[in-house]
Amino acid sequence: MSEAKGLNKPVKLKSDLAGLLGATELPRTEITKKLWEYIKANKLQTKTENGKAENGGKFIVADAKLLPVFKNTNSKSKSGKVTNFTALKEGQTINMMQMAAVVGANVE
Repeated sequence: MSEAKGLNKPVKLKSDLAGLLGATELPRTEITKKLWEYIKANKLQTKTENGKAENGGKFIVADAKLLPVFKNTNSKSKSGKVTNFTALKEGQTINMMQMAAVVGANVE
């Protein structure tokens, strides 16, 4: 069996994310999938920035469990765009397009 590479290679989860997902190592694809399962199960999406949680939309509402995971995010993309959620408060939102930065900030 060949070793998993790229997105399918298991990575070590930092403690906040490990606590939320109940695993210490997962491939990035699984991390994203599990985060979305949690978000959908708890109806944590909204159509407006910092809007109330509803059933769908491109913004994700930070609940008490997601907040510590989101707050670990302070990164700069290759294009120089900064994603910094260290001051995020419960009930505030992030754009779903920023989930990759969140996952990246919560793995080692």
